[in-house]
Amino acid sequence: MLKSLASAALAIGLAFSTAHAADYVAGKDYIELPTAVKTSDPTRVEVTEMFGYPCPHCNSFEPLLSTWEKKQDDINFQRVPVVFGRSWEAPARAYYTAELLDKVDETHQAMFDAIHIQRKRLNSVEAMADFYASLGVDKEKFEKTYNSFAVNMKLNQGDSKVRSYQVDGVPSMVVNGKYRVTAGTAGGQANMLDVVDFLVAKEQAAMAKE
Repeated sequence: MLKSLASAALAIGLAFSTAHAADYVAGKDYIELPTAVKTSDPTRVEVTEMFGYPCPHCNSFEPLLSTWEKKQDDINFQRVPVVFGRSWEAPARAYYTAELLDKVDETHQAMFDAIHIQRKRLNSVEAMADFYASLGVDKEKFEKTYNSFAVNMKLNQGDSKVRSYQVDGVPSMVVNGKYRVTAGTAGGQANMLDVVDFLVAKEQAAMAKE
């Protein structure tokens, strides 16, 4: 009896989940880009977060995204720091520097905390380098990489993606270079990830048929 009740409950739950997912439609819950943008790995679904360290909404979204990311093992997840103004360039450079030095895991949340909780003024290379050094990043390597050709190239590539994805606010999630999801379209930050999951499944199903 208990087994049959559990099975029924599971079936109802799956039916509800499927019905809810089917409600996600382009133009309402997410935006379908007019032109698909080529991804870096055509064999896996790519999910990109467009974010900015100075953005308070990105700060509040980060714990949700971090929990979600840890559950992902079959997608290509990327972050792109946007530059929406002069004050956004230094944090974006810092992110790319940490990425090139393989230190994002150790520094990403700390950067949000430094800006939004500790109110640190990281408005110079020296201040930024000192902060990252406090997180275990070699200061000399950080300063050398911060203004390097590699970081400049990543900034240009990031700006190109902002235009291609038609991003005008963050946080935004882009699925497989085809769909953009925001808190506004999805109805809240938590719902963003539900819509992203739906679109990932949609793209994976399409890939399986190829």
